[in-house]
Amino acid sequence: MRFCLCLLALTALACAAEGPKSATVRGKLIVREGQPAAIETPDHNLIKLDGDDSTRKVLSDPRLNGFETQAKGHFTAPDRFVIDPIHTHAMLVNKGGHMKLVSYWCDVCTIRSYTPGPCVCCQKETALDLIDPDHQDHQ
Repeated sequence: MRFCLCLLALTALACAAEGPKSATVRGKLIVREGQPAAIETPDHNLIKLDGDDSTRKVLSDPRLNGFETQAKGHFTAPDRFVIDPIHTHAMLVNKGGHMKLVSYWCDVCTIRSYTPGPCVCCQKETALDLIDPDHQDHQ
């Protein structure tokens, strides 16, 4: 019985343990071929970015280089930041003074995707299409 109670207490403690603390980073996105993407903060610190496979594809898109960016996720070190999974739409860029969600659009098939690359239908390269995050289901 004691063993079961101890096991229950340990399980409760493990469940109560918090994961990484959520944070938001802001700054200029730097995309360079062969190097991890980074954000240059307003005080000129470089924070290397990472994320899931789909987020890494977005982070390697040179069309996003230089955009003012905001990303939600958590720090793994003072200069390393992991962006939350792409399905949470944790990364936004500033266009015309408004924060926009990064998406990609095929004007032939009218298909939207959230990673760069060829259209899943016609294989034409998708265009970068920054959209209002409140209207992400519209074209």
